[in-house]
Amino acid sequence: QNAGRIRYSGLTHYTAGAHVELGREMQQFKPDFIQVNYSLGERDAEDRLLPMAQELGVAVLINRPFQTGRLFSAVSGKSLPDWARDFAASWGQFFLKFIISHPAVTCVIPATSKTSHMVDNLGAGTGILPDSAMRKRMIDYFARL
Repeated sequence: QNAGRIRYSGLTHYTAGAHVELGREMQQFKPDFIQVNYSLGERDAEDRLLPMAQELGVAVLINRPFQTGRLFSAVSGKSLPDWARDFAASWGQFFLKFIISHPAVTCVIPATSKTSHMVDNLGAGTGILPDSAMRKRMIDYFARL
């Protein structure tokens, strides 16, 4: 980094099983960013990694926001709840806004090969974000599915 060849350094993983080691490495190496899995279905990062990132000033990129489609399977055939329509126009936006409304999260990187999904995902970057009370409601709703 001192030679000017590396602008930003980061650590990344995609499973909760690696979070303890990732936390140790964050403290040791003080990266500029981390990339981890976090979603309504995989909330382990809330326990330690996201607060640690805030404390250390580390940017947070979120991968696997839809758990490789598992979140969509969980809501298959279900309409978006009326109470969510103030901030989300689709399940994709619902899931993404849950993630980006966490104060530690810098950005989310959903993968898609479909233009229509990309356009829908972009919608999560506009409008209001859920506050902490709404985030709790989202968690409770998803837990009951």
